[in-house]
Amino acid sequence: MTASPLLRTPGAVQADTPDTGVAAHYGDPYAEQRALVGSWGVVDRSQRGVLRITGADRLSWLHSLTTQDLEQLAVGTAAEALVLSPQGHVEHHLTVMDDGNSTWIHTEPDDAGPLLEFLTSMRFMLRVEPQDVTDEYAVVTLLGPKVPRGELVPGALRLDSAAQGERQPESLLAFETDLIVPRADLLSAVEALRSAGASLAGMWAHEALRIAAGRPRFGLDTDHRTIPHEVGWIETAVHLNKGCYRGQETVARVHNLGRPPRRLVLLHLDGSEERLPARGDQVSLDGAAVGTVGSAARHYELGPIALALVKRSTPVEATLTVDGIAAAQEVIVSPEAGANVRVDPSLRRRGDLMGRAR
Repeated sequence: MTASPLLRTPGAVQADTPDTGVAAHYGDPYAEQRALVGSWGVVDRSQRGVLRITGADRLSWLHSLTTQDLEQLAVGTAAEALVLSPQGHVEHHLTVMDDGNSTWIHTEPDDAGPLLEFLTSMRFMLRVEPQDVTDEYAVVTLLGPKVPRGELVPGALRLDSAAQGERQPESLLAFETDLIVPRADLLSAVEALRSAGASLAGMWAHEALRIAAGRPRFGLDTDHRTIPHEVGWIETAVHLNKGCYRGQETVARVHNLGRPPRRLVLLHLDGSEERLPARGDQVSLDGAAVGTVGSAARHYELGPIALALVKRSTPVEATLTVDGIAAAQEVIVSPEAGANVRVDPSLRRRGDLMGRAR
C-alpha cells in the first residue's frame, strides 16, 4: 500500500507501525482530540485492509464462519465480528457491512492477507468470491458527537453501526462512522468532509480516544491466547444465540460455566514520567507479574493511559506498576465476567466513551 496523500498536508507527521502510511497527527494532537470531542472530524485510516465478497451465499457463509449473526445484517449497517480458532482464541477481528450486492470488510493493516487466505480455504462449493481490494479502496473514519447523517461524500459506502440509532449524547464514540471510498478519491473525499465542517485528526487522536473508551484493538491489545470474554468483545462482536461456528464451545463454556483467565483494564499512568510503556511491557503487583500492556497514548484530559490484560484475580483497587511507572486501574471487563453474570454497566466506561469532556 502506498502512503496516503494526506501525508502531504502541512504539519503531517507519519505514524509508526502498525499505522505507517497515514498521519499520526497534523501538528497538534491534543487540539485534534478536543475538536473530535467537541464537534466532529475525519481520521485517515487508509492503512487498513479492505476485502469485498460477492456471491449469493456471502452472508450465510460469513454467518457460519464468524461469531456474529450476519444473516440478519441490515443493508448499510455495520457490525463487528470475530473469527476464532477451534480453541476459541481470537484470530481475526473485522468490521462488516453489506450494500445489497457485496459484503465489505475492513481489518487491521496486516490482517487482510491472512483473513483472505482463511476465507478462500473455506469456500468449498458455495457461491462466494472474496477479494482483497485494499489497493482500490480506503477507509476514513468520522468521529464526534456532531457527525452529520446522510451522504457526505457521493459514492462512498457509509458504515453506520446499529447502536447509532439511539444517538445518546453521552455515548460519544457511538458516533464513530467509517466510510469506504475509492483510493483514487481519498484526498477529494477528505476535502469534501472538511468543507462540510469536519476537522482533520490523526491516528494519535483516534487512538487516545479509543483507549480512553476501553476499546481493544486486535493485534495490539490481544495476543494468540485472547478469548472474547477477556476484552469485552462478547458484548459487541459475539451473538450468543446463533448457530454453530468454530470456537463456539469455548465461548459457551465461559459464558455459562466459567470465568475468563484475564481481564482488560484501563491504566491511568503516573504523569510525572516522560515515557509511555511499550506493547508487551510487564504489569506488576508488589513485584509479581500479573499481565502485559497493549496500546498506550496521551489523552488530552486524562494524561498518559494504556490498556492491559491482567490476571482476573488481580484486585481491582490495587495500584499496579508498568516499567517502573505507577498505574491505577479502571475496570473495563469485570472480574465477574462470564458464567452468565450480567455485569452492572456502571462498572464499565461505556457511558463516557471519549473521555470525561462535558
